[in-house]
Amino acid sequence: MPSESSAPGKAVTERRTIPRAMIEDARRHVYEAAVRTPLVRLNYAEAPAEIYLKLENLQTIGSFKIRGAYNQVRLLPPEARARGVWTVSAGNAAQGVALAARKAGVPASVLVMDTAPATKLEAIRRLGAKIVKATYDECWRALGERRHPAMTGTMVHPFEDDEFIAGNATCGLEILEDLPDVDAVVAAFGGGGLTCGMASAFAARKPDVKVYGAEPETASPLAYSFSKGSAETFPNWKNSFVDGSGGKSVFPRMWALAHHLLAGSAVCTLDEIRRAMRIVAERNRVIAEGAGACAVAAALSGKCGNGKVVAVVSGGNIDLSKFHELISA
Repeated sequence: MPSESSAPGKAVTERRTIPRAMIEDARRHVYEAAVRTPLVRLNYAEAPAEIYLKLENLQTIGSFKIRGAYNQVRLLPPEARARGVWTVSAGNAAQGVALAARKAGVPASVLVMDTAPATKLEAIRRLGAKIVKATYDECWRALGERRHPAMTGTMVHPFEDDEFIAGNATCGLEILEDLPDVDAVVAAFGGGGLTCGMASAFAARKPDVKVYGAEPETASPLAYSFSKGSAETFPNWKNSFVDGSGGKSVFPRMWALAHHLLAGSAVCTLDEIRRAMRIVAERNRVIAEGAGACAVAAALSGKCGNGKVVAVVSGGNIDLSKFHELISA
């Protein structure tokens, strides 16, 4: 469970790990809600590496978040479930928690960033969760404090807890099965639950795989934290269409994983991310939201190496009108 303070700015020297047994247990149960997504070659001969796409946008909720959300909700003790669950989200984690809660037969509420696209909001409503909108700052503060006056019940943190991370780790296990000689994997870094989860799986099975976080230049706290050697808040943070990546800070408990599990951060410009969205749409007929395309942009930049590189298309939940606008720019 989290330490007494999970807000950024508190020095952490901990070298945290996710138990292998917890990841294996998640693997036995996660497909009660998630699906095993395909790994396909990016059809782009000009790429600087042999790039593959892990299509988490094909999950039933359109993103990888169902893995961690389901795993954590299923492991909650009965008294915690009975109180109902809540989370904070830009949209994808909210869908994951809402679906997991529906399967468990418990109510769910979500504190959603007011930048969340209509596509994500409609999906949350369809899954039966109560929606409360708040500013990005208010939501980020609630993530650190793990409380909010409008929320009641048991919080399912969208990236910080072992159970959630272990669920996400199952994505890494699938990559290893489909591409045993993978050299590097890159995924969007928002809170770090996906990258650190996959890196935890690789550490146990194939520790020479390098895992990178992908971040937009407007919000790259992981890169900034690596430059400082500690969990940091990103200066001059700016909101963008890459709403599933690029948080305001790296939380200390996530830094305790990231600093020894991840190979670094691959920072991309917004133009590079838009270009990646267009390339995967044109060449592979894949719709990637900003965060998913950020990982592809990182792989295309060459910053993740020139071997066999897997870019995790972490989600595809984007309004089609916005998608068209971005790839047409």
